[in-house]
Amino acid sequence: MGATAPTLKKKLILEGLDCANCALKIENGVKKLEGISSCSVNFVNKTMTMELDAERDEEIMAEARQKVLSLEPGIRIMEAQKPAPRQKMELNRHVRVEQAQCCGEDHCQETAAAKALEQAEAHGHSHGSRAEAEEDYGSHAEDDGHDHSHDHGANAVRTVILRLIAGTAVGAAAMLLSLGTAAELLLFIVSYLIVGGDIVLKALKNIARGRVFDEFFLMSIATVGAFVIGEYPEGVAVMLFYQIGELFQSIAVNRSRKSIGDLMDIRPDYANLKAGDEVRRVSPEDVEIGDLILIRPGERVPLDGRIVDGLSAMDTSALTGESVPREVAPGDDVLGGFINKNGVLTVRVSKLFGESTVAKILDLVENASSKKAPTENFITKFARYYTPFVVIFALLLAVVPPLLISGASFSDWVYRALVFLVISCPCALVVSIPLGFFGGIGASSKNGVLVKGSSYLEALNDVKYVVFDKTGTLTKGSFKVNAIVPANGWSKEELLRYAAYAELHSTHPIAQSIREAYGQELNEGQLADYNEISGHGIQVTYSGKTVLAGNAKLMSREQIAFAAPAELGTIVHVAADGQYAGYLAIADEIKPDSIKAIRSLKKLGIKKIVMLTGDNKAVAEDIGRKLGVDEIRAELLPQHKVEALEKLDAAKPAKEKIVFVGDGINDTPVLARADVGVAMGGLGSDAAIEAADIVIMTDEPSKLASAIHIAKATRRIVWQNILFALAIKGVFLLLGAFGIATMWEAVFSDVGVTLLAVLNAMRVLKVKATAI
Repeated sequence: MGATAPTLKKKLILEGLDCANCALKIENGVKKLEGISSCSVNFVNKTMTMELDAERDEEIMAEARQKVLSLEPGIRIMEAQKPAPRQKMELNRHVRVEQAQCCGEDHCQETAAAKALEQAEAHGHSHGSRAEAEEDYGSHAEDDGHDHSHDHGANAVRTVILRLIAGTAVGAAAMLLSLGTAAELLLFIVSYLIVGGDIVLKALKNIARGRVFDEFFLMSIATVGAFVIGEYPEGVAVMLFYQIGELFQSIAVNRSRKSIGDLMDIRPDYANLKAGDEVRRVSPEDVEIGDLILIRPGERVPLDGRIVDGLSAMDTSALTGESVPREVAPGDDVLGGFINKNGVLTVRVSKLFGESTVAKILDLVENASSKKAPTENFITKFARYYTPFVVIFALLLAVVPPLLISGASFSDWVYRALVFLVISCPCALVVSIPLGFFGGIGASSKNGVLVKGSSYLEALNDVKYVVFDKTGTLTKGSFKVNAIVPANGWSKEELLRYAAYAELHSTHPIAQSIREAYGQELNEGQLADYNEISGHGIQVTYSGKTVLAGNAKLMSREQIAFAAPAELGTIVHVAADGQYAGYLAIADEIKPDSIKAIRSLKKLGIKKIVMLTGDNKAVAEDIGRKLGVDEIRAELLPQHKVEALEKLDAAKPAKEKIVFVGDGINDTPVLARADVGVAMGGLGSDAAIEAADIVIMTDEPSKLASAIHIAKATRRIVWQNILFALAIKGVFLLLGAFGIATMWEAVFSDVGVTLLAVLNAMRVLKVKATAI
């Protein structure tokens, strides 16, 4: 694909994709196709997102589908769509499926709903009727160490249970009844086929495709081998308990998915559009900026906006993690995803749905798993080489000792090798670890912190240096004009008017405070030649005069003599036609949460906390002293902030990481340069949120400490799973090699350990950030 060719983003739903290893295999395979510039497969939400050549999109999509099916034939592929949310309930009941791969009427309806509701459910959860009606999607067996379906819906669970009961009954009859050898063998074979015939069939299909090293092959060869050496009851029992373990394991995975999804089930279904006296229920996507919407008690706020009428309390817990309702009144901003508790509110919409807070949260969480943590990548590579190594070792174990040891029995060593094979699958690692990280991301979201990828969540564990922006991050960013000091014959009223006109187009909170202090209507037609000078201020023509408004550096640059102010705070100097007119002193308050943030970070072992600001040195030192930060850098332009961060980076050990926390568009370069960039999501600019790796929705800096606490808990649980799984498997591999462990212990070490690891991974969702 040419470098300038237009690209198109496409998303597919991969129903039946339920293991991290399979997802990685599909991702790597599709990524290599010509015309695809990027591909990310998320096994947690069963989606594949691709960027491809827009001029060949149909051809490339067909190749991608073919590639997926060649790697995982049991998967059904559906292109995600974006229907209006108001259609959600009808879709759940009535949508019909047209995909050739789909089968099963009840299941098809639910799959179609999933296909149509991409925006509502693609961020990694299954809920409602879909969760209740998921089917067993069949084989997606592969090599590289872990391949089996973990998806058992209600119908599939009943089918599996009935099959296992029937197989057990036949097997019990073979053991308890006094039958001849042939009849007994026949009953055991029937029992085995009822219980595990599907596993053997999947193994044979995979072998025909040239893929051998998967769990189906391991279980089939081990249990068939047991029959060959005359251990019929054990062969049936191992397959039976393997299937039971798989069933429980699959239920645990789906429950974990649903728990994660429930945290982010915040998408609004409709908006009450107000036009005159009429109120119509419409899709949030149909509402325009400036429209009025009505929000009744108990309803979810569908879009970001400002209240124009009504008083109420807002439940903000879905976005911020705060359980205490927030009182709101006319003039207050509300965000999509809040829940109106009591009063009726009229809100003027400020952002389209695609740009609203709730849409951005859903998008961030949906794509969070695409940036995998180093631990995830390590385990995937480990599994790829580990399983073939163990299979080869098992083969040698079966053949070599009987040839070298006098009196050794082939049947004994073959049995040991079969036990060894059952133990070898690294399922516990490749299933539970991605679930652990995704659960950590979900727990962070519940606490008002959005993490864009598990790699960033893991990186928080190594953070030793935290760098804060000041305005809007550690301080409220809600400025107020405290002093108006004219000079050279100017009056206070004139000085304030000139300053307000100069700041007419600026979106900075300081400019807003000056306009609010002026309090009168500003006529844009009186301005000309507006020029914003980065890091200095503004130059504009007003009433025929060239007006300058900005910091002391602007006055020095234009060679305008001015008096050094006595007040602490942000100083805005004003000059007209080269004459100094005076200055305005503007104060900002420290956030009540900031002191707690600094204290919590130091308690977590942060070595150094630095504050960078473009404000003057006296103000910065005053605030820094009150907060207790370790180092203060003031009067910095955006490029100087980057330089300060790079100096800190050069002086630290390589393994230690730096976090930068900011909120403004001028913080974007530093956010991108830091090891982990954190943006304030409530007050922060869109550019800062886009550049950041982590977004704090509550604008509370102490949430960074909460995120680090959750990250440490996530890593602890993930490594518990790694060490537990490897230790148990190591012990049982040795026991199996020395003939001590039987296939019963082998099944426990495989399925049992996996189930325990998945349940342990689910604990991440319960991690509380209040322990700091």
